[in-house]
Amino acid sequence: MNNEAMLKQLGYTPNEALLNQLERIINNTNSFEKIEKHIFDLNEHLKVDDSHVAMSNSEDYFKIKIEAPSPERTEEAMEKVQHFADKYKVALKQVEGKNTFYILGFNK
Repeated sequence: MNNEAMLKQLGYTPNEALLNQLERIINNTNSFEKIEKHIFDLNEHLKVDDSHVAMSNSEDYFKIKIEAPSPERTEEAMEKVQHFADKYKVALKQVEGKNTFYILGFNK
């Protein structure tokens, strides 16, 4: 998938700054090519829980934001994130005190 298509799939309107940011994220994500498809699949699965994958504004990583409106849906989204990390061997880093995770990349 090309970079413009990736941005569109995440809900962004491609422009030079976002393309540059995406390139930094791809280069910073360990073995991105191994988990790329799974990141976009996770984004689709999280939408039903009002959660999503986005580009971080503060770190050169994709982030997973759990914004579910109820504790039950938050738990469901968290289970999806954990399943994603376990199944595809993806290293995540949780933002302290938040239901937000950075996708660090493939965890060998």
